[in-house]
Amino acid sequence: MPSGAGHDTQDMARLAPTGMIFVPSKDGISHSPKEYTSPQDMANGASVLLQTIIKLDKAKM
Repeated sequence: MPSGAGHDTQDMARLAPTGMIFVPSKDGISHSPKEYTSPQDMANGASVLLQTIIKLDKAKM
């Protein structure tokens, strides 16, 4: 999904293709000391990253 978020991706995109993985934050609050993401949602995001790396690695073969 396209996003207006930039983060470090704006700089890294100059060097290589990039992407971002978004995980839900309680009440939609982000970039704030009040931000909270559950351990399960963080684990789900990490799983997406791992599966993406595995898929990309297999595609290189």
